Amino acid sequence: MCSMGKVPFTPDGYKKLKAELNQLKTVERQQIIRDISEARDHGDLSENAEYDAAKNRQSFVEGRINYLSERLTRAEIIDPTQMASLDQVRFGVFVTLVDEESGEEKIYQLVGEDEADVEQGRLSIAAPLARALLGKEVDDDVLLQLPAGQKNYTILEISATAP
Repeated sequence: MCSMGKVPFTPDGYKKLKAELNQLKTVERQQIIRDISEARDHGDLSENAEYDAAKNRQSFVEGRINYLSERLTRAEIIDPTQMASLDQVRFGVFVTLVDEESGEEKIYQLVGEDEADVEQGRLSIAAPLARALLGKEVDDDVLLQLPAGQKNYTILEISATAP
């Protein structure tokens, strides 16, 4: 987790993580301090579930703050709209694919690990499909080896913004 290299982010992903960090520091942290203080007022801490829950939440929040702070410190923001050319699949771009077997079209944006959300079409750059797509061009075939067999895709479009 703490390799000292740059961590790629899309501009949106960077903003979201910064907002989460700000929320944790300014709102969550203050609420936890109040919760711990309130739980202390209830007396014996050895059998106080509210106190334990608040301390556990504090530990989680502080860990998340440290993680986000470290990631954002090493952030490298890559904006696909600023790229000179979109002839190849790169970090941050939107890729429209067609599944050669089902004919189903899918659109993915290649994003950093902290931004990934497959349900929302944001594919981690570390995911096998993303790695298979990197460097490919429109009309290229992409063969993905999966445990259940192979998947074949064709790249229909590469764009800087969501199609």
